[in-house]
Amino acid sequence: MIEAASGKVAGTIDLGGGPEFAAADGTGYVFDNLEDESLVLKIDARKLTVEQRWKTASCESPSSIAMDRPNRRLFIGCRSHVMAVINADTGQVITTLPIGDHVDATAFDPDTRLIFNSNGEGTITVIHQDGPDKYSVFENVKTLPRAKTMALDPKTHTLFLSTAEAGQFEILVVGR
Repeated sequence: MIEAASGKVAGTIDLGGGPEFAAADGTGYVFDNLEDESLVLKIDARKLTVEQRWKTASCESPSSIAMDRPNRRLFIGCRSHVMAVINADTGQVITTLPIGDHVDATAFDPDTRLIFNSNGEGTITVIHQDGPDKYSVFENVKTLPRAKTMALDPKTHTLFLSTAEAGQFEILVVGR
């Protein structure tokens, strides 16, 4: 763990597996998925301890994570072709929804209530949050194969994905 203000190492935490992605809740907790263990960890960033270890049920090899902070929901992209919605307080898997192959990143846009899962097969699975415990697949957007690293600009609601082919690097811009 690194202290943001000083850049100094605050300490280390043995996670007990291979961390893939993390999301902070803004109240001192960080959630990290262990892809090789099919677990989500709830980490107390102040105490530098793992508070909870939650199995991700039918979500195998969780590789991406995003969070709806007000509703305390984690969105976990899983290599088993599902996105799991998990209660960030209890670890309960609320639901799973189908997504594409080889998910690499998940992003949540709180203004539009859309969740994006970028898939290495060349798609983005878009899921709508109908309510804190209700979700529906909205659409699948075709991108390019291997365009799976993704970032969301929350002000413009634009997605940026990167891919490379035959030594050529490309940035894809996806918006409405």
